[in-house]
Amino acid sequence: MRYYFLIFLLFNGIYIYSQDDREMVAYTHEFRFNDGIFLDFSQVKQNDPIPKYKILTNANYHDPDFFDKVLRHDILYYFDDNAVRLEVRLKDIWGYSRNGVLYIRISENFNRVTIVGGICHFVGTVTITDTRYMDPYYNRYNYYNRYNYYNNYYYPMQSTTYSRTEMKQFILDFETGKVMDYDVQNLEIALMRDPELHDEYMMLKSKEKKQLKFLYIRKFNDRNPIRFPK
Repeated sequence: MRYYFLIFLLFNGIYIYSQDDREMVAYTHEFRFNDGIFLDFSQVKQNDPIPKYKILTNANYHDPDFFDKVLRHDILYYFDDNAVRLEVRLKDIWGYSRNGVLYIRISENFNRVTIVGGICHFVGTVTITDTRYMDPYYNRYNYYNRYNYYNNYYYPMQSTTYSRTEMKQFILDFETGKVMDYDVQNLEIALMRDPELHDEYMMLKSKEKKQLKFLYIRKFNDRNPIRFPK
């Protein structure tokens, strides 16, 4: 009985070591993310995407446009480590890595993360939907009351919905995975994980805060390197 108990402790210890004590390496500009699809941000932090060979698709794995073709569909099918077929909706995918470069899904588009670090920075294409209302009984010369007093009928406003795309800058807090607009207020929040640098930034004038946002992202990333399993 003692023999089996020792065997159990041995294998349990190996498992704990493999999960919690893996060697970590600091991120550098030479670092490359493993190619594949990230279902959520925890997989990004572990650099552990679903590899291409586990994705069920007719696309050629060596095709340079592999991810573009796979991500055209609303549903992605893949196999887990136990060879069980699973599926995930496209809108629930965090992003992917292609040729070691990280792409994040914002709105309906995948966008390259250009600055990777404790505070990431990227430019995203977002789709904005607007609704405009127009009174069919209004012109520039006269305004007709939309309420008809003769038959007690109220004429509703007419609406037109249209979509447009625009480019926006974002930051990504690599500690929490939270994506925020690239502005002074959100940068102040992200810098709070480095109290000394945060206090330094807060001492700047409003104009300087706007002008030096990018510089303080660089400072933060240099002072607080992120790490990945080797």
